[in-house]
Amino acid sequence: MRKPNAPTSNKHWRPPPRQHKPQPKPPPPPAPAGLPAREAAVRLLTNVLGDGHAFDGAVAKEFQGSALEPRDRALARLIAATVLRRLGELEAVLNSYLEKPLPKQKGALWPILLSGAAQLLFLETPPHAAVGLAVDQVRRDRHAGRYDKLVNALLRRVAREGAATLQAKDGVALNTPAWMLQRWTKAYGTETARRIADASLTEAPLDLSVKDAPETWAERLGGRVLPTGTVRLAAGGRIEDLPGYADGGWWVQDAAAALPVHFLGSVVGKSVVDMCAAPGGKTAQLAAAGANVTAIDLSGARLQRLAANLERLQLKAELVEADAGAWAPARTFDAVLLDAPCTATGTIRRHPDILRLKRPDDVAALAAIQTRLLDNAAKLVAPGGTLLYCSCSLEPEEGSQQIERFLARNNGFSPAPIAPGEVGIAAEWLTPAGELRTLPFHLAGDTPQLSGMDGFYAARLVRTA
Repeated sequence: MRKPNAPTSNKHWRPPPRQHKPQPKPPPPPAPAGLPAREAAVRLLTNVLGDGHAFDGAVAKEFQGSALEPRDRALARLIAATVLRRLGELEAVLNSYLEKPLPKQKGALWPILLSGAAQLLFLETPPHAAVGLAVDQVRRDRHAGRYDKLVNALLRRVAREGAATLQAKDGVALNTPAWMLQRWTKAYGTETARRIADASLTEAPLDLSVKDAPETWAERLGGRVLPTGTVRLAAGGRIEDLPGYADGGWWVQDAAAALPVHFLGSVVGKSVVDMCAAPGGKTAQLAAAGANVTAIDLSGARLQRLAANLERLQLKAELVEADAGAWAPARTFDAVLLDAPCTATGTIRRHPDILRLKRPDDVAALAAIQTRLLDNAAKLVAPGGTLLYCSCSLEPEEGSQQIERFLARNNGFSPAPIAPGEVGIAAEWLTPAGELRTLPFHLAGDTPQLSGMDGFYAARLVRTA
Protein backbone atom coordinates (compact mmCIF):
# COMPACT_ATOMS: atom_id res chain seq x y z
CA MET A 1 0.00 0.00 0.00
CA ARG A 2 1.39 3.42 -1.00
CA LYS A 3 2.32 5.72 1.84
CA PRO A 4 0.48 9.03 1.96
CA ASN A 5 2.21 11.84 0.07
CA ALA A 6 4.78 9.42 -1.39
CA PRO A 7 5.67 10.06 -5.05
CA THR A 8 4.02 7.66 -7.50
CA SER A 9 7.23 7.48 -9.52
CA ASN A 10 10.75 8.82 -9.44
CA LYS A 11 10.04 10.59 -12.71
CA HIS A 12 8.12 13.44 -10.99
CA TRP A 13 9.91 13.57 -7.68
CA ARG A 14 12.36 16.41 -6.89
CA PRO A 15 14.44 16.74 -3.74
CA PRO A 16 13.49 19.67 -1.51
CA PRO A 17 15.55 22.81 -2.18
CA ARG A 18 18.69 23.22 -0.12
CA GLN A 19 18.62 25.80 2.63
CA HIS A 20 21.60 27.99 1.75
CA LYS A 21 23.22 30.00 4.53
CA PRO A 22 23.20 33.70 3.72
CA GLN A 23 26.58 34.75 2.42
CA PRO A 24 28.25 37.80 3.95
CA LYS A 25 28.39 40.86 1.72
CA PRO A 26 31.76 41.36 0.10
CA PRO A 27 33.78 44.09 1.76
CA PRO A 28 33.72 47.47 0.02
CA PRO A 29 36.63 48.12 -2.30
CA PRO A 30 39.58 49.80 -0.61
CA ALA A 31 39.51 53.58 -0.69
CA PRO A 32 41.73 55.16 -3.34
CA ALA A 33 44.99 56.62 -2.05
CA GLY A 34 44.40 60.09 -0.68
CA LEU A 35 40.66 59.66 -0.21
CA PRO A 36 40.65 59.11 3.58
CA ALA A 37 42.47 62.44 4.07
CA ARG A 38 39.89 64.24 1.91
CA GLU A 39 37.02 62.59 3.75
CA ALA A 40 38.53 63.66 7.07
CA ALA A 41 38.81 67.24 5.76
CA VAL A 42 35.12 67.23 4.84
CA ARG A 43 34.17 65.95 8.29
CA LEU A 44 36.22 68.73 9.87
CA LEU A 45 34.45 71.33 7.75
CA THR A 46 31.06 69.87 8.66
CA ASN A 47 31.93 70.05 12.35
CA VAL A 48 32.99 73.70 12.12
CA LEU A 49 30.70 75.21 9.48
CA GLY A 50 27.71 72.96 10.08
CA ASP A 51 27.83 72.34 13.83
CA GLY A 52 29.70 75.44 15.01
CA HIS A 53 32.52 73.58 16.76
CA ALA A 54 35.95 75.14 17.25
CA PHE A 55 38.47 73.94 14.69
CA ASP A 56 41.09 72.74 17.19
CA GLY A 57 38.46 70.74 19.06
CA ALA A 58 37.16 69.23 15.82
CA VAL A 59 40.71 68.23 14.83
CA ALA A 60 41.38 66.62 18.22
CA LYS A 61 38.12 64.66 18.06
CA GLU A 62 38.59 63.59 14.44
CA PHE A 63 42.08 62.20 14.94
CA GLN A 64 41.70 60.66 18.39
CA GLY A 65 42.52 57.01 17.83
CA SER A 66 42.62 57.56 14.06
CA ALA A 67 44.49 55.11 11.85
CA LEU A 68 45.39 57.88 9.40
CA GLU A 69 49.08 58.38 8.77
CA PRO A 70 50.52 61.65 10.13
CA ARG A 71 50.97 62.90 6.55
CA ASP A 72 47.28 62.34 5.80
CA ARG A 73 46.24 64.01 9.05
CA ALA A 74 48.32 67.04 8.16
CA LEU A 75 46.79 67.16 4.67
CA ALA A 76 43.24 66.91 6.02
CA ARG A 77 43.91 69.73 8.45
CA LEU A 78 45.52 71.88 5.76
CA ILE A 79 42.61 71.44 3.34
CA ALA A 80 40.02 72.27 6.00
CA ALA A 81 41.99 75.27 7.31
CA THR A 82 42.40 76.60 3.77
CA VAL A 83 38.65 76.40 3.19
CA LEU A 84 37.99 78.24 6.46
CA ARG A 85 40.43 81.00 5.50
CA ARG A 86 39.34 81.34 1.89
CA LEU A 87 35.66 80.50 2.21
CA GLY A 88 34.42 83.72 0.64
CA GLU A 89 36.57 83.37 -2.46
CA LEU A 90 35.81 79.67 -2.87
CA GLU A 91 32.07 80.22 -2.61
CA ALA A 92 32.21 83.12 -5.05
CA VAL A 93 34.03 81.04 -7.67
CA LEU A 94 31.81 77.99 -7.31
CA ASN A 95 28.59 80.02 -7.31
CA SER A 96 29.65 81.89 -10.43
CA TYR A 97 29.81 78.56 -12.29
CA LEU A 98 26.55 77.11 -10.96
CA GLU A 99 23.57 77.61 -13.26
CA LYS A 100 21.04 77.15 -10.44
CA PRO A 101 21.16 76.80 -6.63
CA LEU A 102 21.82 73.38 -5.18
CA PRO A 103 18.92 71.64 -3.39
CA LYS A 104 18.80 71.48 0.40
CA GLN A 105 19.08 67.68 0.51
CA LYS A 106 22.56 67.27 -0.89
CA GLY A 107 24.58 65.49 1.80
CA ALA A 108 28.20 66.60 1.96
CA LEU A 109 28.20 67.92 -1.61
CA TRP A 110 29.06 71.52 -0.71
CA PRO A 111 32.04 70.85 1.62
CA ILE A 112 33.33 68.34 -0.96
CA LEU A 113 33.19 71.05 -3.62
CA LEU A 114 34.80 73.59 -1.31
CA SER A 115 37.68 71.28 -0.39
CA GLY A 116 38.20 70.32 -4.04
CA ALA A 117 38.28 73.97 -5.11
CA ALA A 118 40.68 74.84 -2.28
CA GLN A 119 43.09 72.16 -3.47
CA LEU A 120 42.92 73.44 -7.03
CA LEU A 121 43.17 77.16 -6.33
CA PHE A 122 45.39 77.42 -3.25
CA LEU A 123 47.18 74.13 -2.56
CA GLU A 124 48.50 73.35 -6.06
CA THR A 125 47.02 69.86 -6.05
CA PRO A 126 47.16 68.24 -9.54
CA PRO A 127 43.70 68.56 -11.14
CA HIS A 128 43.35 64.85 -11.85
CA ALA A 129 43.84 64.08 -8.15
CA ALA A 130 41.63 66.85 -6.74
CA VAL A 131 38.79 66.26 -9.22
CA GLY A 132 38.97 62.46 -9.25
CA LEU A 133 38.99 62.13 -5.49
CA ALA A 134 36.13 64.63 -5.10
CA VAL A 135 34.05 62.53 -7.52
CA ASP A 136 34.94 59.42 -5.53
CA GLN A 137 33.86 61.20 -2.33
CA VAL A 138 30.50 62.28 -3.65
CA ARG A 139 29.75 58.79 -5.01
CA ARG A 140 30.31 57.34 -1.55
CA ASP A 141 27.77 59.76 -0.04
CA ARG A 142 24.27 58.32 -0.42
CA HIS A 143 22.71 61.78 -0.32
CA ALA A 144 25.11 63.34 -2.81
CA GLY A 145 25.97 60.46 -5.14
CA ARG A 146 23.67 61.62 -7.94
CA TYR A 147 25.74 64.79 -8.32
CA ASP A 148 28.95 63.06 -9.41
CA LYS A 149 28.75 64.44 -12.96
CA LEU A 150 28.13 67.94 -11.62
CA VAL A 151 31.15 67.71 -9.32
CA ASN A 152 33.34 66.49 -12.17
CA ALA A 153 32.24 69.28 -14.52
CA LEU A 154 32.31 72.04 -11.92
CA LEU A 155 35.76 71.26 -10.54
CA ARG A 156 37.21 70.80 -14.01
CA ARG A 157 36.02 74.30 -14.79
CA VAL A 158 37.57 75.56 -11.55
CA ALA A 159 40.85 73.97 -12.64
CA ARG A 160 40.66 75.71 -16.05
CA GLU A 161 39.24 79.11 -15.17
CA GLY A 162 39.28 79.49 -11.39
CA ALA A 163 42.58 81.37 -11.09
CA ALA A 164 41.45 83.99 -13.61
CA THR A 165 38.08 84.33 -11.89
CA LEU A 166 39.82 84.91 -8.55
CA GLN A 167 41.94 87.73 -9.95
CA ALA A 168 38.82 89.77 -10.60
CA LYS A 169 37.57 89.46 -7.02
CA ASP A 170 38.45 91.23 -3.76
CA GLY A 171 39.73 88.40 -1.60
CA VAL A 172 40.07 90.53 1.55
CA ALA A 173 36.43 91.64 1.40
CA LEU A 174 35.13 88.20 0.45
CA ASN A 175 37.00 86.23 3.11
CA THR A 176 36.66 88.64 6.03
CA PRO A 177 33.25 89.08 7.69
CA ALA A 178 31.97 92.57 6.92
CA TRP A 179 31.46 93.46 10.59
CA MET A 180 35.03 92.48 11.40
CA LEU A 181 36.57 94.47 8.54
CA GLN A 182 34.43 97.49 9.43
CA ARG A 183 35.64 97.34 13.04
CA TRP A 184 39.28 97.17 11.98
CA THR A 185 38.77 100.03 9.53
CA LYS A 186 37.33 102.21 12.30
CA ALA A 187 40.14 101.32 14.70
CA TYR A 188 43.15 101.35 12.37
CA GLY A 189 42.15 103.00 9.07
CA THR A 190 41.34 101.43 5.72
CA GLU A 191 44.86 100.56 4.57
CA THR A 192 45.95 98.99 7.87
CA ALA A 193 42.66 97.11 8.21
CA ARG A 194 43.14 95.52 4.78
CA ARG A 195 46.74 94.60 5.65
CA ILE A 196 45.51 92.97 8.86
CA ALA A 197 42.88 90.99 6.96
CA ASP A 198 45.29 89.95 4.23
CA ALA A 199 47.98 88.82 6.69
CA SER A 200 45.37 86.86 8.65
CA LEU A 201 44.78 84.64 5.60
CA THR A 202 48.35 83.24 5.69
CA GLU A 203 49.14 80.18 7.77
CA ALA A 204 51.32 81.09 10.73
CA PRO A 205 54.87 79.76 11.13
CA LEU A 206 55.83 77.58 14.08
CA ASP A 207 57.15 79.71 16.94
CA LEU A 208 58.92 78.14 19.91
CA SER A 209 59.88 79.48 23.32
CA VAL A 210 63.03 77.77 24.56
CA LYS A 211 64.37 77.36 28.07
CA ASP A 212 67.84 78.53 27.06
CA ALA A 213 70.35 78.75 24.19
CA PRO A 214 67.98 79.92 21.41
CA GLU A 215 70.78 80.06 18.83
CA THR A 216 71.65 76.44 19.52
CA TRP A 217 68.03 75.34 19.21
CA ALA A 218 67.55 77.35 16.02
CA GLU A 219 70.54 75.62 14.43
CA ARG A 220 69.40 72.21 15.62
CA LEU A 221 65.84 72.69 14.37
CA GLY A 222 66.68 74.48 11.14
CA GLY A 223 65.03 77.73 12.20
CA ARG A 224 66.11 81.23 13.12
CA VAL A 225 66.07 83.38 16.23
CA LEU A 226 63.80 86.43 16.15
CA PRO A 227 64.91 89.70 17.78
CA THR A 228 62.58 88.87 20.68
CA GLY A 229 64.30 85.53 21.41
CA THR A 230 61.64 83.28 19.88
CA VAL A 231 62.83 80.47 17.60
CA ARG A 232 60.86 80.41 14.36
CA LEU A 233 60.42 77.49 11.95
CA ALA A 234 58.31 76.95 8.86
CA ALA A 235 55.03 75.23 9.73
CA GLY A 236 54.60 71.58 8.82
CA GLY A 237 55.11 68.09 10.20
CA ARG A 238 54.37 66.66 13.62
CA ILE A 239 55.57 68.86 16.47
CA GLU A 240 56.09 65.78 18.65
CA ASP A 241 58.70 64.47 16.18
CA LEU A 242 60.96 67.51 16.44
CA PRO A 243 64.19 67.27 18.45
CA GLY A 244 63.77 68.54 21.98
CA TYR A 245 60.04 68.02 22.30
CA ALA A 246 60.20 64.83 24.37
CA ASP A 247 63.07 66.25 26.43
CA GLY A 248 61.14 69.42 27.29
CA GLY A 249 63.57 71.82 25.68
CA TRP A 250 60.88 74.12 24.29
CA TRP A 251 57.15 74.73 23.89
CA VAL A 252 54.99 76.19 21.15
CA GLN A 253 54.12 79.88 21.68
CA ASP A 254 53.57 82.66 19.19
CA ALA A 255 56.25 85.35 19.20
CA ALA A 256 53.74 88.02 20.24
CA ALA A 257 52.27 85.92 23.05
CA ALA A 258 55.77 85.36 24.42
CA LEU A 259 56.42 89.09 24.92
CA PRO A 260 54.31 90.08 27.98
CA VAL A 261 56.15 87.93 30.54
CA HIS A 262 59.37 89.77 29.69
CA PHE A 263 57.72 93.08 30.65
CA LEU A 264 57.80 91.92 34.29
CA GLY A 265 61.60 92.08 34.33
CA SER A 266 63.44 89.63 36.57
CA VAL A 267 60.99 87.38 38.37
CA VAL A 268 63.54 85.18 40.16
CA GLY A 269 62.07 84.24 43.53
CA LYS A 270 59.01 86.46 43.05
CA SER A 271 55.42 85.35 43.57
CA VAL A 272 53.44 85.63 40.32
CA VAL A 273 49.84 84.71 39.53
CA ASP A 274 48.97 83.63 36.00
CA MET A 275 45.21 84.10 35.71
CA CYS A 276 43.29 82.10 33.05
CA ALA A 277 46.55 80.23 32.64
CA ALA A 278 45.81 77.25 30.38
CA PRO A 279 47.26 76.00 28.07
CA GLY A 280 50.24 77.32 29.99
CA GLY A 281 52.76 79.04 27.72
CA LYS A 282 53.15 82.00 30.05
CA THR A 283 53.14 79.77 33.13
CA ALA A 284 56.05 77.87 31.58
CA GLN A 285 57.90 81.11 30.82
CA LEU A 286 57.49 82.34 34.38
CA ALA A 287 58.53 79.02 35.93
CA ALA A 288 61.55 78.75 33.61
CA ALA A 289 62.56 82.29 34.63
CA GLY A 290 62.58 81.33 38.32
CA ALA A 291 59.24 82.68 39.55
CA ASN A 292 57.04 81.03 42.14
CA VAL A 293 53.99 80.65 39.93
CA THR A 294 50.35 80.13 40.87
CA ALA A 295 48.36 79.22 37.76
CA ILE A 296 44.58 79.71 37.90
CA ASP A 297 42.06 78.31 35.45
CA LEU A 298 38.34 77.63 35.55
CA SER A 299 38.59 74.37 33.58
CA GLY A 300 39.89 71.25 35.29
CA ALA A 301 40.46 69.58 31.93
CA ARG A 302 42.56 72.50 30.70
CA LEU A 303 44.55 72.43 33.95
CA GLN A 304 45.26 68.74 33.37
CA ARG A 305 46.75 69.59 29.98
CA LEU A 306 48.74 72.39 31.60
CA ALA A 307 50.05 69.95 34.19
CA ALA A 308 51.07 67.53 31.45
CA ASN A 309 52.92 70.31 29.63
CA LEU A 310 54.76 71.32 32.77
CA GLU A 311 55.72 67.72 33.44
CA ARG A 312 57.17 67.38 29.93
CA LEU A 313 59.07 70.64 30.41
CA GLN A 314 60.25 69.61 33.90
CA LEU A 315 58.86 72.83 35.38
CA LYS A 316 56.75 73.42 38.49
CA ALA A 317 53.82 75.65 39.36
CA GLU A 318 50.96 75.60 41.83
CA LEU A 319 47.76 74.84 39.90
CA VAL A 320 44.41 76.10 41.19
CA GLU A 321 41.06 75.26 39.63
CA ALA A 322 38.94 78.33 40.31
CA ASP A 323 37.02 81.24 38.82
CA ALA A 324 39.78 83.84 38.42
CA GLY A 325 37.18 86.59 38.66
CA ALA A 326 36.25 85.55 42.17
CA TRP A 327 39.39 83.82 43.51
CA ALA A 328 40.31 85.39 46.86
CA PRO A 329 43.41 83.96 48.56
CA ALA A 330 44.43 85.44 51.87
CA ARG A 331 47.50 87.13 50.41
CA THR A 332 48.79 89.37 47.64
CA PHE A 333 51.49 88.76 45.02
CA ASP A 334 54.48 90.55 43.51
CA ALA A 335 52.94 90.37 40.05
CA VAL A 336 49.68 89.33 38.45
CA LEU A 337 49.42 88.45 34.77
CA LEU A 338 45.97 88.35 33.19
CA ASP A 339 45.81 86.98 29.65
CA ALA A 340 42.08 87.46 29.40
CA PRO A 341 39.58 85.38 27.42
CA CYS A 342 38.70 87.37 24.31
CA THR A 343 37.45 87.17 20.73
CA ALA A 344 41.01 86.17 19.68
CA THR A 345 40.71 88.09 16.41
CA GLY A 346 44.49 88.54 16.45
CA THR A 347 45.05 84.78 16.07
CA ILE A 348 43.11 84.07 12.86
CA ARG A 349 46.30 82.83 11.16
CA ARG A 350 46.35 79.95 13.65
CA HIS A 351 42.60 79.68 14.22
CA PRO A 352 40.80 80.37 10.93
CA ASP A 353 37.48 79.23 12.39
CA ILE A 354 37.34 82.61 14.16
CA LEU A 355 36.37 84.12 10.80
CA ARG A 356 33.35 81.83 10.64
CA LEU A 357 32.25 81.43 14.26
CA LYS A 358 32.65 84.82 15.97
CA ARG A 359 29.76 87.30 15.99
CA PRO A 360 29.67 91.08 16.60
CA ASP A 361 28.00 90.76 20.00
CA ASP A 362 30.84 88.53 21.24
CA VAL A 363 33.01 91.63 21.71
CA ALA A 364 30.79 93.28 24.32
CA ALA A 365 30.09 89.99 26.10
CA LEU A 366 33.79 89.18 26.47
CA ALA A 367 34.70 92.75 27.40
CA ALA A 368 32.35 92.44 30.37
CA ILE A 369 34.14 89.27 31.49
CA GLN A 370 37.52 90.99 31.12
CA THR A 371 36.35 93.88 33.31
CA ARG A 372 35.35 91.47 36.06
CA LEU A 373 38.66 89.63 35.85
CA LEU A 374 40.69 92.86 35.88
CA ASP A 375 38.93 94.16 38.97
CA ASN A 376 39.70 90.96 40.86
CA ALA A 377 43.28 90.89 39.57
CA ALA A 378 43.80 94.36 41.07
CA LYS A 379 42.99 93.00 44.53
CA LEU A 380 45.75 90.40 44.23
CA VAL A 381 48.64 92.81 43.52
CA ALA A 382 50.86 93.77 46.43
CA PRO A 383 51.77 97.47 46.93
CA GLY A 384 54.50 98.30 44.46
CA GLY A 385 53.68 95.17 42.46
CA THR A 386 52.88 94.87 38.76
CA LEU A 387 49.61 94.12 37.01
CA LEU A 388 50.03 92.98 33.41
CA TYR A 389 46.90 92.80 31.26
CA CYS A 390 46.95 91.28 27.79
CA SER A 391 44.67 89.83 25.15
CA CYS A 392 45.05 88.35 21.68
CA SER A 393 42.23 90.50 20.30
CA LEU A 394 42.45 93.31 17.77
CA GLU A 395 39.35 94.99 19.20
CA PRO A 396 39.94 98.21 21.21
CA GLU A 397 37.17 97.28 23.68
CA GLU A 398 39.29 94.29 24.70
CA GLY A 399 42.53 96.27 24.84
CA SER A 400 43.21 99.98 25.25
CA GLN A 401 39.61 100.87 26.13
CA GLN A 402 39.57 98.18 28.80
CA ILE A 403 42.64 99.73 30.45
CA GLU A 404 41.28 103.28 30.15
CA ARG A 405 38.14 102.25 32.01
CA PHE A 406 40.14 100.31 34.61
CA LEU A 407 42.38 103.29 35.43
CA ALA A 408 39.34 105.54 35.67
CA ARG A 409 37.89 103.41 38.48
CA ASN A 410 41.19 102.35 40.14
CA ASN A 411 43.29 105.36 41.17
CA GLY A 412 45.68 103.09 43.03
CA PHE A 413 47.31 101.98 39.75
CA SER A 414 49.49 103.90 37.30
CA PRO A 415 50.72 102.98 33.81
CA ALA A 416 54.30 101.76 33.48
CA PRO A 417 54.91 102.35 29.75
CA ILE A 418 56.81 99.80 27.67
CA ALA A 419 59.75 101.30 25.83
CA PRO A 420 61.08 100.50 22.34
CA GLY A 421 63.98 98.09 22.57
CA GLU A 422 62.65 96.16 25.56
CA VAL A 423 63.01 92.50 24.62
CA GLY A 424 63.53 93.40 20.95
CA ILE A 425 60.33 95.50 20.82
CA ALA A 426 60.05 97.60 17.66
CA ALA A 427 58.65 101.11 17.99
CA GLU A 428 55.80 100.31 15.57
CA TRP A 429 54.56 97.64 17.98
CA LEU A 430 53.80 100.25 20.67
CA THR A 431 51.00 102.76 21.10
CA PRO A 432 51.78 106.39 22.03
CA ALA A 433 50.82 105.45 25.60
CA GLY A 434 53.50 102.76 25.75
CA GLU A 435 51.17 99.77 25.37
CA LEU A 436 52.00 96.76 23.20
CA ARG A 437 49.88 96.52 20.05
CA THR A 438 51.22 94.02 17.54
CA LEU A 439 49.43 93.36 14.26
CA PRO A 440 49.44 90.21 12.10
CA PHE A 441 51.61 91.81 9.38
CA HIS A 442 54.33 92.92 11.80
CA LEU A 443 57.69 91.12 11.90
CA ALA A 444 58.25 90.61 8.17
CA GLY A 445 60.45 87.66 7.23
CA ASP A 446 62.07 86.36 4.08
CA THR A 447 58.82 84.73 2.93
CA PRO A 448 55.14 85.11 3.85
CA GLN A 449 55.35 81.67 5.49
CA LEU A 450 58.04 82.95 7.89
CA SER A 451 56.47 86.36 8.54
CA GLY A 452 53.94 87.87 10.87
CA MET A 453 52.86 87.47 14.47
CA ASP A 454 49.61 87.36 16.40
CA GLY A 455 47.69 90.57 16.90
CA PHE A 456 48.33 91.15 20.60
CA TYR A 457 47.73 93.82 23.21
CA ALA A 458 49.46 94.30 26.56
CA ALA A 459 49.54 97.05 29.19
CA ARG A 460 51.79 97.22 32.23
CA LEU A 461 50.46 98.84 35.39
CA VAL A 462 52.02 99.36 38.83
CA ARG A 463 50.12 99.47 42.11
CA THR A 464 51.00 102.74 43.77
CA ALA A 465 48.62 102.63 46.70
